[in-house]
Parts: sequence; structure tokens; C-alpha cells
Amino acid sequence: MIDFRVRPPYKSFCNLTVFGSRLEVPNRPAVWVGPMAESVKSRSLAQFIEELSAASVQHAVVWGRSVPDKAASTKMEDVAELVSQHPKLFSGFGGITIPEAGQVDEAVKNVEKALIHLKLKGITLEPGFAMSATRGADDPNLHPVYERCQELGGIVGFTISVRAGGDIRFSNPEAVDRVAGLFPRLKMVVGHSFWPWVGQACGVAYRRKNVYLLPDFYGLGCPGHLQWVEAANSLLPDQILFASAYPLAAAGPMVEGYKALPFRTDVLERVMYRNAAALLEREV
Repeated sequence: MIDFRVRPPYKSFCNLTVFGSRLEVPNRPAVWVGPMAESVKSRSLAQFIEELSAASVQHAVVWGRSVPDKAASTKMEDVAELVSQHPKLFSGFGGITIPEAGQVDEAVKNVEKALIHLKLKGITLEPGFAMSATRGADDPNLHPVYERCQELGGIVGFTISVRAGGDIRFSNPEAVDRVAGLFPRLKMVVGHSFWPWVGQACGVAYRRKNVYLLPDFYGLGCPGHLQWVEAANSLLPDQILFASAYPLAAAGPMVEGYKALPFRTDVLERVMYRNAAALLEREV
């Protein structure tokens, strides 16, 4: 199995709110999935790796993050270092700060740093979050970032759901639909899969074959979550991916939860492994 989105307890990742305040509140994200992983409490990378093995996860994609608040960001070098230490277990995406006017060239250089110099598989962006100055994924300031990533064959990872931005419009899939049309060779993976816009998300992925949906913990028990299963069993067998979104949810319960969903047997294999392997250009 491949877990397509994790943020391990490693160096700058331990600064993220997902290892602190967001896990300490009673209504923490993914509370319905089950208790947090023990490795989150101990902030132990070794324990996290053991948890992946126990869940039969053979490979995981580390998502970096870069926002204006450096205390809430991760270092691209930390992602690359972790991948270099465990190349069979991890691939990496480097976080790119949403550029404001005058910062676009720097953002493009960071795309090149991630994909060329650090040899990561992709980049991550968080358009719409209140901590970033942007109108959303289709902000024209992001077009040069998309263009360079497309030229270099990198993957773009978005975080887009109801918690993004100052109001619910930031989670609407329409902006990514427009970007996917403008950059048809750019592979885009959407963490949280625009929840609660499940039907619309499936429609965008059906319309745009370069858009991949990553429901992660929203794919278990949330209103509308079975629509992702229906889509995978019919229109989108190759565009839905599994992820735990660790540390917000533990790998073991997430794997067991997805196995219990009514995916067709052949589709479950695609969701849990084959789709991600093909996207990462790993041996299927």
C-alpha cells in the first residue's frame, strides 16, 4: 500500500500545529477515525516507521508546507533529507509559499530547487488558507509556478477543504477545474478532496484527467463519503488515492477503514496502491 500524504515527526515538521494545538482540542480533525497514533505523542520517527510497517504501508509521500509564518512551515531540505535516508519508504513534496506581487520569481526558483536540485517528486501549495494571501488556486500569481512545475514533470499537491480560507468558497473545486484546463499536463493531487463538495469534486476529476482526489480522513464516515467510492467503482477508478493524512489520523485505522468500504476488489487495489505507484512512476 502507498500512503500518499504524511507529515512525519521529523525536524521542522514537529513545529506544525498538526503536532500541537490542533491535536489537543476535543474536536481535533479526524477524531472520528480513532485515537491519534502513539508516534504523534512521542514525536518519534522510528515509531512512526514501525506503525507504517504494521499497517502494511510500503511507501509514503511526505508533504512539506510553506506559509508566511515560518514557525508553521517545514524546510524543503528536511523533506529531501528524510527521503535520502529512506528512499524505498518515502517520496517527497516540497512546500512552496503562495507568492504575492513581486515574489513570483522567487516561487518559481523554489519549484526548481525542489524538483531539480533536491530531486523531489512534487510541490505543495495551500491556496485559500487564511495564512496565505491569495484568492484561491486560480490566482494568476500562481500561473508561473504551475507552468514551471508542468515543464519539469512535477506533481502539485493542494490542501483544499472546508477549513480552507475565510469562507466556504475557497473549498469549491471550480478554481482547480480552471487551473487543470489551463495546464493539462500538470498532475494535481487534492488533499481532503474539496470536502464537502464531494459530487462536484468527482465531476471535476471526471472532466480533468490530470486531477486526482485524496479524500484521506474525510473519506471515512463524513457526509457524502460513499460518493467517492461510487466514483472509483465507476467513472474514476484511476484518479482516487489513499492517504492517512498522518498525524491527523493514524495509518492503521485508516487502512482498515478504507478496506471496509464497498470498493470493488480490483478498484480497492488501485486506490490503495496502483494509482499512486503510477503517479509516482514507481514499479506497479
